[in-house]
Amino acid sequence: MNIQIELVPLISLAAGIAILVVPKLLNYIVAIYLIVLGVLGLLGYGF
Repeated sequence: MNIQIELVPLISLAAGIAILVVPKLLNYIVAIYLIVLGVLGLLGYGF
C-alpha cells in the first residue's frame, strides 16, 4: 500500500490550526510558510 500525501495542503492545515489556537503566531506562521514554499520551489518541487 502506497500512501502519497501532498506537502502544501498538509502545511496549510497545520498553519490554519496553529493560527486558530494561538492567533499571535500569525506573522511567524505566514513567514515560515512562505519560506518553506520558496525553498521547495528552488529545490524543484513545482506548485
